[in-house]
Amino acid sequence: MPQSPNEPAVLLRQDGAVAILQLNRPDNRNSMTPELLDAFAQAVRDVRALADVRCVVVTGSGACFSAGADFRSQIQRDGAHLSSPERSAAMYEPFLSLGDVEVPVLGALQGHAVGGGFGLSLMSDIRIVATDAKYGANFAKLGLHAGMAISYLLPRLVGVPRACELLFTGRLFSGQEGVDLGLFLRAVPATEVLAETMRLAHEIAQNAPIAVRMMKKSIYQGVGWDARTAAWREAFAQAATVETDDAKEGVAALLAKRPPQFTGR
Repeated sequence: MPQSPNEPAVLLRQDGAVAILQLNRPDNRNSMTPELLDAFAQAVRDVRALADVRCVVVTGSGACFSAGADFRSQIQRDGAHLSSPERSAAMYEPFLSLGDVEVPVLGALQGHAVGGGFGLSLMSDIRIVATDAKYGANFAKLGLHAGMAISYLLPRLVGVPRACELLFTGRLFSGQEGVDLGLFLRAVPATEVLAETMRLAHEIAQNAPIAVRMMKKSIYQGVGWDARTAAWREAFAQAATVETDDAKEGVAALLAKRPPQFTGR
């Protein structure tokens, strides 16, 4: 059944001490439209204001967690595309704001997560995925530099050689392969992803909240985690690649469902 446009683009609900953020535009594969991005930013602000929340779960509706940028409609922030660093950074900022949440954030990736949607998943502290769903950063296949701090986050999660392979090929991989790479905690059937993630979220929420929040802060300070600064640096590279003929060809090929023919221009 088609979704009513009157439904919120992002749902926020609470199950005890666990808050659930759910991307809610399945008909559009939970793509990064201005509507969804604005709703996500507001939902993150709302979650941070809830004093009784000890853990947050981020998930999606339908077969996709998030398909990333909405190339078909060419809708981007402020009605423009990613032709400037400011526009690129502005589009990713709502998803990056998930990193401001002080309590643990778990990603329940019930379906495909690609491009910027894959980047959103990397902002979670722990990720549980669907065994047979597809994940990855396909920017190279579009003639684009990665965004959403993916070129910064991925090497820190899976190591430089594996990150290079995944980013340079732009290939997608299954949830089970992502577990084998150390990127995801575990893979389960799609219908079990949310329940498995909620089980873990409630287990975390039963522990001393001050200690857990402080440990999360210590972990990221210890590894020098600074995704927002990295995303800003990426924005310049992504804006430069958007202007190339290869990027135009990559997007056109994606929409036409054909292999791209890149010329290096």
